[in-house]
Amino acid sequence: MNNSESNSSSIIAALLLATGIGLAGYFISETLYKSKIALNTADVKGLAERRVEADTAYWSVHYTVSGSKKKDIPALYQKSELDQLQVISLLLDSGFSSEEVTPGVISYFKQEFRDDKQKLVEEKHVLVGEIDVQTSQVRLVAEVRSKLNKLIAEGLDIKNNPPAYHFTQLNDIKPDMLKEATTNARLAANEFATNAGVKVGGIRSARQGGFVIRDVGENYGDTKKIEKDVRVVTNVTFFLTD
Repeated sequence: MNNSESNSSSIIAALLLATGIGLAGYFISETLYKSKIALNTADVKGLAERRVEADTAYWSVHYTVSGSKKKDIPALYQKSELDQLQVISLLLDSGFSSEEVTPGVISYFKQEFRDDKQKLVEEKHVLVGEIDVQTSQVRLVAEVRSKLNKLIAEGLDIKNNPPAYHFTQLNDIKPDMLKEATTNARLAANEFATNAGVKVGGIRSARQGGFVIRDVGENYGDTKKIEKDVRVVTNVTFFLTD
């Protein structure tokens, strides 16, 4: 190998060595920087809760008439329409408006009963009607449900379905609840910082959890009760300073 080739090899080796040292220094400094950030932050959770009431109720009432002969169907329809009027009258007299009460269609079903030889021994013709109530008078729903017992006592075949209570004003309380959750997170961070002998700085990052609505006293479900609990948890990372 001549002197020119030897000098070139030495230069390349020196450059590679310098590059390796530079990269090693970068990774070491990057690791120390990230480690410093991790040590100088606090991850905390903030909780906010509200007790609210449902603002909308959905309720349906089914009424049924039946007969054993096909020729009775016209009379059954007349009886079904009379039952419908009785139910609607009770609802309107109790305080619901006509806009809140919607009568549905009357459905027809036929049932056949046969013996072991598949001979028809009996048939039943059934008409089922439905009346829907959608209202913001959620307290009134519970009151009127008991009044339907009067119609049952008069001979109406009524199915008094459980109402569904919904809280639809979540967007109205979201800002205040998020503010409260963040404030509670800072309080938790301050307690941690005091014990560690440091101070809480600004927010490095924040993640909002989902809003959860539950019926009061229930672990799941949000439609059975008028009163409900709303909660949200935020995850906040604060900077810590000396």
